[in-house]
Amino acid sequence: METPVTFAAPHADTGDTAWLLAATALVLLMTPGLALFYGGMVRTKSVLNMLMMSFVSIALVTVVWLAAGYSLAFGDDVGGGLIGGLKQAGMAGLGPDSLHGTVPTLLFATFQLTFAIITAALVSGAIADRAKFAAWLVFVPVWALLVYVPVAHWVWGPGGWIMAHLGALDFAGGLPVEITSGASGLALCLVLGPRLGFKKDAMRPHNLPMVVLGAGLLWFGWFGFNAGSALGANGLAAADFLNTLAAGCTGLLGWLFVEQKRDGHPTTLGAASGAVAGLVAITPSCGTVSLLGALVVGLAAGVVCSYAVGWKFRFNYDDSLDVVGVHLVGGVIGTLLIGVFAEKAMTGSAEGLLYGGGLAQLGKQLVAVVAVAAYAFLVTFGLAKLIDKVMGFRADEEHEHTGLDLTVHAETAYDHGVLGHGAPVSSSVLSPTQKVQSQA
Repeated sequence: METPVTFAAPHADTGDTAWLLAATALVLLMTPGLALFYGGMVRTKSVLNMLMMSFVSIALVTVVWLAAGYSLAFGDDVGGGLIGGLKQAGMAGLGPDSLHGTVPTLLFATFQLTFAIITAALVSGAIADRAKFAAWLVFVPVWALLVYVPVAHWVWGPGGWIMAHLGALDFAGGLPVEITSGASGLALCLVLGPRLGFKKDAMRPHNLPMVVLGAGLLWFGWFGFNAGSALGANGLAAADFLNTLAAGCTGLLGWLFVEQKRDGHPTTLGAASGAVAGLVAITPSCGTVSLLGALVVGLAAGVVCSYAVGWKFRFNYDDSLDVVGVHLVGGVIGTLLIGVFAEKAMTGSAEGLLYGGGLAQLGKQLVAVVAVAAYAFLVTFGLAKLIDKVMGFRADEEHEHTGLDLTVHAETAYDHGVLGHGAPVSSSVLSPTQKVQSQA
């Protein structure tokens, strides 16, 4: 009599689960880190408002993600690759024994939630100093459902058209996080218009140590963002981790090189911004390129983004904290360069132009970039226009002049709260770099 074959029931891998728990906490920390990064870059009169726009995003996005966002993004496709269903709305059927690969589904859902949170918070930097807080409270949950969730399904969801049908690659969020936030930020800039005194007053960062602290927390959390996307404690996570570190370093050095050559002064703000630019660009490509590719991706982002942040003055859109110049441009660079530097050893199949893959993968990446940027921009523009018509999106001129901390939150960040209220500052006291970059 033959002994019947038995199969062990699927179970969570404790090592993978432990790593993803840590990675989830790291990514959640990125939003407070972003709050400090952005808070240091604004003037004294709106520091708390900037912090609040990030912190309130944690609560707003969490509620809509648990209610419907996760199911629509990662549920079984019901719309031809465009959107998932509502079978798991309210996290229905996802008990502690439910698995996503080797980790609990509830943990995977929470990990992905932290991505959605920081994406919404990133958008706020484009409209710093001039948005109604009440309008932001309405915008964030609706935007998360209409913009972030569909794009996340296209890229990572079961049957999503970008990954499953087009074949474009995005390991950790160049499309759903970086390009979506940057394109959405541009749309909001155009709807709200420039800050009072844009291109006239010196709108310098009020606290550069705070900016550097925020950048450091972002860099720390980014290891969870990228290496955590391997969903396991394995060699791929290790490669993603190293690629993330390398790209952040070359992004920082590339930005400082441009500042030294162009302005004669390598700045603290430039170092922080360059590191973030390199990290943005490596996000989509960390799991597809080798270490050499990561070094080039980061360097390209640091150099190009250092010029891109000045485009707002040329084209007259007030991207207050350089969301467009860093996140949109950096995200495009990192996503497109997958088509150049992707290696089979990392992807398992697809190869970039430099490794014998021809132009095919680059073409797929380009289609994905254009589609996501256009969708995010158009939907955000329409949503912002609707909110502006119904309740007004732009803060009152008097409130903006006085500062949103006092007029909206009845608080000031410092006892000397009048410091940095936006009074004109002679350009003679500013370095060339501060004239170009520190106006954000």
